Amino acid sequence: MTTFSIVATPIGNMQDITLRALEVLHRAEVIIAEDTRVTGKLLKHHGIESALISYHARSGEQGIQKILEVLRTHRYVALVTDAGTPGISDPGSVVVDRVRVEMPEVVIEGIPGASAVTTALSIAGVPSSEFLFLGFLPHKKGRETLFKEIASSKRTVVLYESPHRILKTLASLEEHLDTERKVVVMRELTKLYEDVIRGSVAAVRKHFEEHTDQVRGEFVLIISS
Repeated sequence: MTTFSIVATPIGNMQDITLRALEVLHRAEVIIAEDTRVTGKLLKHHGIESALISYHARSGEQGIQKILEVLRTHRYVALVTDAGTPGISDPGSVVVDRVRVEMPEVVIEGIPGASAVTTALSIAGVPSSEFLFLGFLPHKKGRETLFKEIASSKRTVVLYESPHRILKTLASLEEHLDTERKVVVMRELTKLYEDVIRGSVAAVRKHFEEHTDQVRGEFVLIISS
């Protein structure tokens, strides 16, 4: 019987990985990674020598078939993403769906750990008993509709953003949000230059316009309920 482990990995600091995750990655005969170069650094840091193969958003059907073949020929296989939990704004959900449909005999287990969503919410100081997670916003189609949905939401909203688009996103939010809504932008969570900026969307946007050296890295943006 094959065990397929879906393993959460650090979102920045390489020490943020569970003992169970390390045990599973050591045991794995094959680790499926979004970017083998990124995962290779993590494995080297922890002295893990399991074989690596790549699966990412552009791998398509050929990539899926390769994974299914790996699961047919190995007992212990793990899936990781570049950072955080596979399937969260990540193509891992497609893999898990196909395995459940085509190989129901495979045991799929979740190995929990780091997630940028929950890490951000834990230090934001906003209501989080319920929230709406939107991942990365679309570049064009449906973008305006989502900003209207965010503005009308009675729940805290969490989304990811890139450094190339963070100022544009903040400007769009300023057009739609109530001035009373609190916004929290977190940059480089768990890394050396972690930043947390809180305030009205106008104040947060002004901060990044005046500190262009901080418009880099990975962003989590939270709009409080």
